[in-house]
Amino acid sequence: MAFDPEAPLPGAPDPWAGSTMPPLRDGAPYAMTEMIAAEPALAERLARRLATDPAVEMLVAWVRDAMAAQAPVTILGCGTSEHAAEGIAAMWREVADIDARHAQALETLAGPQRDGLVVAISHEGGTRATNDALQAAREAGARTALISVSDRSPGAAIAELTVQTGEQDTSWCHTVGYLSPLVAGAAVAGHLAGAQLEATAVRALLQVGDSPDADAVAARLAACDRLLVSGSGPDHATARELALKVAEGAHLPAHALHLETILHGHLAATDRRTGFVLVLTSASLGVVERARRVLAAIASLGMPAAALIGADLGDDVPRELTPAGRLAVPETSRLPRVPASLLGAAVPLQLLAERLARARGTNPDTIGREDPAQAAAHH
Repeated sequence: MAFDPEAPLPGAPDPWAGSTMPPLRDGAPYAMTEMIAAEPALAERLARRLATDPAVEMLVAWVRDAMAAQAPVTILGCGTSEHAAEGIAAMWREVADIDARHAQALETLAGPQRDGLVVAISHEGGTRATNDALQAAREAGARTALISVSDRSPGAAIAELTVQTGEQDTSWCHTVGYLSPLVAGAAVAGHLAGAQLEATAVRALLQVGDSPDADAVAARLAACDRLLVSGSGPDHATARELALKVAEGAHLPAHALHLETILHGHLAATDRRTGFVLVLTSASLGVVERARRVLAAIASLGMPAAALIGADLGDDVPRELTPAGRLAVPETSRLPRVPASLLGAAVPLQLLAERLARARGTNPDTIGREDPAQAAAHH
């Protein structure tokens, strides 16, 4: 049966169980391909439902309580979920005077938060480090919440409140698992700002189609030995997620660096076989100038450079500085800047990673775990 990108995806199993490795496919379309195609409709459904979700309203009230008490709000997770947590923290800081920060789950265990609010991001709700961090925070006295696909998981049993995203990723190279918590975070940000998240605006940002630019950039970067990805502000979360998706899906070593950091010694270990991707969706003070300086340094080393760039920023960065090509990141005035940046970049970064997997002959769905050694290493 042909995959329908407009149809809702299945939820978590009932009773809950962790996912098993996706079935191997001989080639594209992969499950990851289908998940990317499903995201515009999925995000619109999710944004509409969350607009009146009592769990979201409760989470907003808890965030406001923390603000009133000048207590911290920590959003945590592991891997893709931590990248989403970084983005959500930036969303909430943009619209409210709030001490919101993100953290890796494991680093919070040494000193569990004793007040305020801890929000965990976990697509399936079964990540051990995330659940241990939730448990420690709850026992220490903080309020605890979870953003996850269902309220039946081990994580949901620990958290005092669960915001359900409802539809489960079928690829282990998570795309829906990254996008869904971002939409939930944007819905909370909308409530904090006194404005409902516009579901049609969210869909429009994600409706980029099957971009031939992704194929072209992937073809230029596929032969690299490794990849550096760089961004600033919300773009740093996007850069980190792109680097992870490239490593998981295309099996190409990739590392994300802050735009300010990359010129402080990291280029000494690069050469013409090191690829580079700039993420630039905002023209905030000094960022565009720094981006041009970084790209000029990359060019002087003969490294193939590409960009995920805001649709209205193309003229600010000379095209000759991105000879490996560009993917345009859609923009909108109907959402605050940070959610627009993160949601607009989600599909382009995922398309590039999926096309790199195709170009390198890898199956992105399994993140390498059809190899017994890889499976044993991640057991």
